[in-house]
Order: sequence, then structure tokens, then C-alpha cells
Amino acid sequence: MIDASSRTDPTHSSHQGLLSTLRRIGALTAPYFRSDQKWRARGLLVAIVLLNLGAVYMLVQINEWYRVFYDALQNKDQAVFWQQIVRFCWLALIFIVIAVYKFYLTQILQLRWRVWMTDHYLQRWLENKAFYRLELARYTPGSERLPDNPDQRIQEDLNLFTTYTVTLSMGILNALVTLGSFVGILWTLSGSLSVPLPGGGSLEIAGYMVWAAVLYCAVGSAIAHWIGKPQVGLNFQQQMLEANFRHHLIRVREYSEAIALDTGERVERRQLDLRFADVMNNYLRLIRSQKNLTWFSTFFAQAAVIFPLVVAAPRFFSGAIQLGQLMQINSAFGRVQDSLSWLVDNYMTLATWKATSDRLSGFEDSLSAQSVEAEGFERTPSDSAIDASAISIGLPNGRALLAPTTLHVAPGDSVLVHGPSGSGKSSLFRTLAGIWPHARGKVALPKDTMFIPQQPYFPDGRLRDALAYPEPAERYDDDALREALKQALLPQLADQLDRKDAWSQKLSGGERQRLAIARVLLKKPAWVLADEATSALDEPAEATVYQRLVDTVRRAGGGIVSIAHRSTLGEHHGRHWKLQPQDPADGAAFRLQEAQPAG
Repeated sequence: MIDASSRTDPTHSSHQGLLSTLRRIGALTAPYFRSDQKWRARGLLVAIVLLNLGAVYMLVQINEWYRVFYDALQNKDQAVFWQQIVRFCWLALIFIVIAVYKFYLTQILQLRWRVWMTDHYLQRWLENKAFYRLELARYTPGSERLPDNPDQRIQEDLNLFTTYTVTLSMGILNALVTLGSFVGILWTLSGSLSVPLPGGGSLEIAGYMVWAAVLYCAVGSAIAHWIGKPQVGLNFQQQMLEANFRHHLIRVREYSEAIALDTGERVERRQLDLRFADVMNNYLRLIRSQKNLTWFSTFFAQAAVIFPLVVAAPRFFSGAIQLGQLMQINSAFGRVQDSLSWLVDNYMTLATWKATSDRLSGFEDSLSAQSVEAEGFERTPSDSAIDASAISIGLPNGRALLAPTTLHVAPGDSVLVHGPSGSGKSSLFRTLAGIWPHARGKVALPKDTMFIPQQPYFPDGRLRDALAYPEPAERYDDDALREALKQALLPQLADQLDRKDAWSQKLSGGERQRLAIARVLLKKPAWVLADEATSALDEPAEATVYQRLVDTVRRAGGGIVSIAHRSTLGEHHGRHWKLQPQDPADGAAFRLQEAQPAG
């Protein structure tokens, strides 16, 4: 269903070309700077760029200060010494102000960008049932390559991506501007180096300190890339394994009662230990790779402290330059070397950034694929009936489940759908709701329709919010809310409307089903589709609440379609549809046929 496997596979991602990676990062970055917030975003970006340029300019002034200050020390010129102390205080103050506001505006840009991207991806994840389709797609062939843990990608990866994109892009800009500003200074200060040739004569190398810096950093960058390259794949894997571990912890919390009843603590502990062991093993490999890179980068940085002094020392001791020029050369070389060795200094961050970008790109591709409506299926509104024309249903693995069927439910109808387990009853329910992506045909459904799934959802919080979901509870007065609870045989909850709790865990299975029915009785829709809505209730309770459901839709001028195993529900329905097995060679495993009600 989704052809995004190569983009989410860490091995493949680590071998993507630089241009391809930059294009994908650009595709993730551009929407914000073209959005309705583009002028604010661009204004912040321009301000940050200007502050970076200002910071580099101040570094140039401080570099010039080195020459004058150390010459004054060498010449023991006290007046110039104190003059330069005052000048340095002003330079330092201006540099501090620039640094503070550069940090502040950078953080503001990261925060606003993250807010926008989070809103954007939440919208795309939730619209067109993409969140449901992504989970459903995990049952299709090749699902192991689908993007894992969308919650982590929205919460953690977006934060990392915005942070690293701003930080690294400003870092490379700063490095380039610094290089452009100081390479001329270093070239001028370097003078020429005369290198004797074996056959006699000599070779004059102009600006030799610049060439020394280029050679030093080129070798260092190549070695850093060779040592640090495995970190891209390891970071990708680490994020996935951390999310898998967290996901299983959440599942233990959500299914705590079932696990406790089954005495499954040892099994869950073993599963958690296995997932955590995967996290730690990969993290250990990542640490080892980072250790190797740290060995080199630390050596590289320390060697850079004395390297320019060693190279420039012959000119100083020969009297060609003074101490101030030597210190200015050392400072300029340091700036040039810092700029050229930006890759060495930021390789670990770049590896994490690329892994995060790959994960978000894979998520983006999957969301784009899920936003496309299933071919051959159409859902339209209906004024007064439920109609399904030539609908056929398949399974995620491609097997045909239900042969083409045409259905009609008129006002006043009550229809019971039954059949053996695995015959596609719930898939039919999802198809009529328009959320099953493996269906073909046309479904027309009245707007005033409510669905009662097998496992109803209730948000944590106040009971009134759980009852009115997804509408605001303020639409209903307290009397209506309490009456709905009483009609659904939940009078004990009628005085707890403002109680906050995790209702999906707090209530029993039967209570959850009755709360879902109370939701319907509160809203009084004309049409209801129910999938095993009373399977956890005893027969007397089931008969009472079902009769109230039927009465509610009939008063509203609609009808009800129920899916159930129990024969006791037959008395509440005037029509019966039965899923009959047939030879799969005929094109599908089951066919839906209307049957006579029992008795």
C-alpha cells in the first residue's frame, strides 16, 4: 500500500547522495517559510543572519586588536596598553549583546517552527483517517518497512529537526562568512615561504599559512567522515528502538488489567527486557563510534592550538614579524581552521540530523500515500436511507472477503448482520463507515449517523467530556447528560459528571459499552450502526438498552444496522442479513444474503 520502504530503511538512507539528502531536507523545510507565517519566519531568519554577520565582524575587530595589544606589550607602551584594554571592553560588550540576541532569536525561530510543523503534521496525520490507515497498513505485506511510531516522529523528531536545521545552517553560514573574512587577513599576514628544491633553487609559496590550514582541515575532514559515517545508521536505529521500547511500556499501562488477570508480568518483563537490551546494544555501538570520532576530533582540536605557531615560528624568530603579528596570525589561523573543520566539529550532530531527516521524510511519504482515497470506492451523503451499491471487501493481504453486494436500509428498518467469526462483519461495518481502504463500490450514508464500535474510545478527563465526545460537553445541559446515563443503565455515574479519570481503564467492559450507548441516547441520531455493541452485557440489560436504541432511531425517522453473534438480538430487528461461506474460487470467501428472521 505504501511504497516508502527505501526511504525509511537506515541502510539505504546512509548511502543516499548529498544532493538527494539536501533535496529531501529542503522539501521538509520549505513549507514553513512559504506558509501563512512566512513573513515572520523570514524576518527572524534575516535577523539571525545579520546577527551572525555582526558576530563575525566583531571577531575581525578583535583579531586586529590582538596585533595592537601584543605589540604594545612587546614595546612596553603603557599608554597604548590601557587604551587597548578599554577598546577590548567595548568590543567584548558589543559581542556579548550580539551573542545573546543571536541565541534568543534562534530559539524563538526554532520554537515557532516546531509549533507550525507539529500543527501541520498533526493535521495531516489525523485528516482523511491517515492515522487509522497507517496502523491498518501494518497488516499488509511489506509492513515492516512502514514508518514506525508516528507519535515519536511528531513529538521528538520534529523537535530535533527544527533545532538541528537552524543550528547547523547558521553554523555553516557562520563558518563560510568567517572563512571569507579571515582568509584574506591570514593570506596577507602569512607572507611567502621559500621551499628549497632538490635540484637547486627554491619554490615561493604565497600565503602559505592559508594553504597549511586548507591541507590540515581537508585531511581532518576526510578522516572524520571515514570514522563517523556509521553514526547515521546507528542514530536512525537508536531512535526507532527507543520508540519501540516506549510503545511497549504504554501498551502495558493500557492493558494493565488484562495482563494482571493473565498473570503476564513475567512475559511482559521479558519483552521489555528484550526491547531495552536492543536499545542498549545499539546505543553501545553508537557510543563506540562516537568514542572513535571523539579521539580524533579532540586530537585534531588540540593539535590546531600549536600547529600555526610551529608553522609561523621561523618568521618570528628571524625577525620578519613581531609578537603582535604572530598572535594575529595565530588568531586568524584559528578562525580559518575552525571554519574549514566545521564538518569535523559537527559530525555527530550531522549524523543525528540526517537520521532524523530520513525518518521524517519517510513519515511524509507515508502520509502522502495515505491521503489518497482508495480507488474504486466512493462515499456520498444520503438524505433518507443507507445505500451500498456493488460493494466488495478485501483483506489487507489482498484476499477477497466479501463478494459484490448491494444493500438498502430504509427509514424504520432494523437490520441484524450475523455470520461466523472471520466472515467480514466488522469489515462490512468499517466499509459502511467509509474507513476500510480495501473496499470497492459506493456507499451513501445519511449525515445524522452514529457508529458504535466494539471497543469504544473515551478521552481521559471529565466524565461529561467522555460522554459528549467528540462534541463539546457544553452543548448539553446536565439534565440531558444524567438522563442519558440513566437510560443506559449507568445511574451510579449520573452524579460524577465533573469527575476526572481514565475512563477506558476505570470502567468495566460492560460499563464502557453502556457509556457508548449513553452517548447515542444523548445525541439522538436518526441512524445507528453498531458492531457488537452489547457483547459484554447480560441479556436483560442488553434487551433494555437495545430497545431504547431502536426506539431512539425510529422516533428520529431513521433506522439501525447491528452486527452481533447473539441470537437474542433478533427480536429487536425486523430484517436479517447473513454472511454465507462460499467457494473462494468464485471470487470471495463470503456472500451477504438476506435471511428470514428466526421464529
